[in-house]
Amino acid sequence: MNTFDVIVIGAGPGGYPAALRAAQLGKTVAIVEQEAFGGTCLNWGCIPTKTLLASSDLYHRACHAATMGVQAANVTFDYARMAARKSEIVGRLTKGVQMLLTANGVTLFTGQARFEDPRRLSVHAADGSVQWLTGERIIIATGSVSAMPGFLPKHPRVLESRAFLDRTELPASLVILGGGVIGCEFACLAAQLGVKVTVVEMLEDIVLVLDRDVRRVLRKRMEALGITILTGAPLTDVTADDRQVSGKYKDQTITGDLLLVAVGRKPNTAGLELARADLALNERGQIPVDAQGRTAVATIFAVGDVTAGSTQLAHAATAQGVVAAENAAGLTTRFENTIPACIFTSPEVGTVGMSESQAQAAGRTVKTGMFPFAALGKAMAAGETDGFVKWVADAATDQLLGAQAVGAHATELIAEAAVAIRSELTAAELGRTIHAHPTMSEAWMEAAHMVHGACLHLPPKKK
Repeated sequence: MNTFDVIVIGAGPGGYPAALRAAQLGKTVAIVEQEAFGGTCLNWGCIPTKTLLASSDLYHRACHAATMGVQAANVTFDYARMAARKSEIVGRLTKGVQMLLTANGVTLFTGQARFEDPRRLSVHAADGSVQWLTGERIIIATGSVSAMPGFLPKHPRVLESRAFLDRTELPASLVILGGGVIGCEFACLAAQLGVKVTVVEMLEDIVLVLDRDVRRVLRKRMEALGITILTGAPLTDVTADDRQVSGKYKDQTITGDLLLVAVGRKPNTAGLELARADLALNERGQIPVDAQGRTAVATIFAVGDVTAGSTQLAHAATAQGVVAAENAAGLTTRFENTIPACIFTSPEVGTVGMSESQAQAAGRTVKTGMFPFAALGKAMAAGETDGFVKWVADAATDQLLGAQAVGAHATELIAEAAVAIRSELTAAELGRTIHAHPTMSEAWMEAAHMVHGACLHLPPKKK
């Protein structure tokens, strides 16, 4: 019997940081991974998609370099090489995760973990062998898997994101079911490489978690890439054969070489045998936890996509994993709820805190300040003038409640906003913070001044 202070199930962005933190705190730690260290994020999610997006964005910019005075004739791309580069980067990072765990004294197990009781696990390897583990504390970090609606045909032309990333060639045309974050990222990736893309979203608009003004910029740019966006009705009567996939949107027939299903993800709890540990799921198949990551069973913690209320973001899972490990080791810490979110579309989107509509729905009286990149010197110099940054501030206290950025480097720019909101800064304090010139981040300072109508680099609003 292998006995440990802490056992972590799942070596994704929630699990492996939990194991590392527990080991740093002097605990004996084991981690069990069923498939690939690094989890979905590293192997079939965040890292491979952003690697391919970097390649597609570079190709797209090269094709339009003439606007910057650069002549790049006969620009071509090799998607098979892009895919190979993606796999090389994933391989290096996966090995890096295993090296970090081993260097910190974590014992690694590969196989399907199953609960025998609240403190004991059996680990079933692919070769049929079984190992038994006992832990004073167990942290579940098994993440999520792509949801595949039952009405879709089972066919090689109907695939989810992981299967799409495994491909080494692009289709000529692609239908994407779902206009959320994943669907829009894949739409931009493919469209920048010349694929004819159609996105079908049954809700009234794409990425409805964003404020209307942010969605407007994103949708306009996506359509400029040649992406057809169909919203407000479902895709029905889906069929697939050896030639194509087809379906109905209202009274219109939609066809494509492939159908990429991007309608969300569901918690990955299959095979854990949670009932043996007296652990129950909620109505959505998630594990309820408190701010320390504790479940209803005293010896068991859970983090990341498998938990109730999860934001399904890798960095949120990492933060949860660290908190759970610290509490499992006897410390008392709480999960930080100021969580930036990034969308790697073209253009990028970054958000943190409350959106304007969320603040209003919560009964807050707010003021907003927006500054367009079109009025920013660095953005003009770089030829990246689409989009804006926006602050949402409490009208009574001036405290910054939320922020959105849409445009070039938005996923990097949002970090400043996260620090400001977590630190409970006011718009006036942020506006008085000197920002380097010329930079994209100056937009935050200008937008903070806009909250008070004191921006120097935009004309005053007409009264």
